[in-house]
Amino acid sequence: MKLVVGLGNPGSQYSDTRHNAGFMLLESRYLSGPLQEGQGRWKSAHKGLIRTLTLGGRSVVFLRPMTYMNLSGQAVLAAMRFYHLPLENLLVVVDDAALPCGAVRLRAGGSSGGHNGLGDIERALANLAAREGKTGRDYARLRIGIGAPGATPLETYVLRNFSVAQRRLIESALLRAAEAVECWVSLGITQAMNRYNSRQ
Repeated sequence: MKLVVGLGNPGSQYSDTRHNAGFMLLESRYLSGPLQEGQGRWKSAHKGLIRTLTLGGRSVVFLRPMTYMNLSGQAVLAAMRFYHLPLENLLVVVDDAALPCGAVRLRAGGSSGGHNGLGDIERALANLAAREGKTGRDYARLRIGIGAPGATPLETYVLRNFSVAQRRLIESALLRAAEAVECWVSLGITQAMNRYNSRQ
């Protein structure tokens, strides 16, 4: 089993904001085909909303934490413990203001880059990771570029809606990101990075 976590903030006021790129991917039609057949309905669990699908012949749990971005680690840790998953079976989808809007980048691990959601996950997973001889940074992440804020303060920029021009770029990025998720599930992080990072 694999766990794919999309980060964002709950509530309709945040649904189309830049900080919710992770939620957008997990809710997108690119990863929700089976829902039309009555499978994988969202339900409450692990301080979030989850649904289970089959991708590439493997069972995958999608998780949208309902804790708000800065406490995302609570939901991730709860799910990791419940399913008894190693860190290599975790992929976190997140927005990234350091990437051009519409870019998609996979990493096998690394720092939070100042992202509060990733930082909280790192802290939450520290003890679990230590049992595997790893750190709380040793999990895969899929970053979706939202563009630089320019003169706008970052905390304001990420909580605003995408512009019309950006929304077109993000729609294309969601398709590529969905393909990257399926590749990660089937072939692992190295193959997914080789295929999708080289296409930027």
